[in-house]
Amino acid sequence: MSMRILVSGGAGFIGSHVVDHLVQEGHQVAIIDNLSTGKRKNLNKQARFYKMDIQSKSVERAFRHERPAVLVHLAAQMDVRRSTEDPAFDANVNILGTINLLEHAVRHGVRKVLFASSGGAVYGEQQSFPAQENHDTDPLSPYGISKLAGEKYLIYYHHVAGLRFVALRFGNVYGPRQDSEGEAGVIAIFTKKLLNGDQPIINGTGKQTRDFVYVDDVVEAIKTTLEPSIHGIYNVGTGKETTINDCFRMLKKLTKADCKNLHGPAKRGEQLRSVLDVTKLGQAFDWEPHVNISEGLRRTVEFFRSQMIA
Repeated sequence: MSMRILVSGGAGFIGSHVVDHLVQEGHQVAIIDNLSTGKRKNLNKQARFYKMDIQSKSVERAFRHERPAVLVHLAAQMDVRRSTEDPAFDANVNILGTINLLEHAVRHGVRKVLFASSGGAVYGEQQSFPAQENHDTDPLSPYGISKLAGEKYLIYYHHVAGLRFVALRFGNVYGPRQDSEGEAGVIAIFTKKLLNGDQPIINGTGKQTRDFVYVDDVVEAIKTTLEPSIHGIYNVGTGKETTINDCFRMLKKLTKADCKNLHGPAKRGEQLRSVLDVTKLGQAFDWEPHVNISEGLRRTVEFFRSQMIA
């Protein structure tokens, strides 16, 4: 069934993949993005585009014109390190920006919000592995705090306005179109440097682990939970840990790079181990990740290589 869907951050890495799939399935899609990190070249030509900031009052125009049934809220300040350096900026975008969108969602009759949270940040240093959704939430960074606050505001608006929601706690998402600059993930940074013949720096010992989940599997999770009746908080990952050292080793082999395993100081706000239990989502909706880390890295390297040739 075709739906009217508004996607914040639809010119970004994850958002552009989501928009492409939703358009392909016949939904009427509109995008809000200020292009601060999103790219104009990522915009789907069949989706209507509103260049605006999620903190701005101007978002009212997009809600009024589009009358969306569903808001997919992916726009965010996503850089953990920037959040530790400038917590106020992080809060302005991720907390006040989210509140602004939710206020307009309620005002304009949106039936459901799908929110990108972070399983890699809201749990903090995990006490159990993999982390289930009922794991304690003790974020180590302002970014993690702001994502958890977004979940709490969703619960609030559900209680006071009946707004249904799904909060998806993503693992470390990677794949084609991920930016290798700014708020990039480690895979994009490593891949770009290795292909360019530059020397990547591994933060800390490199023994820290992450639950790397390929972007196509994330898109499938979003599509699976779009239905109005679905509600709640779900992890989206693979249930498998990969060390940063192993990630570097695989990428070095795929790129045939000749460089050293060079380590730098550890970064503030980054936990040592992160891995998500995805049983809840799988049992409820028959979702499971299909792209393992070796295949996902291969596809990612191919994409970055093709961009260099183009």
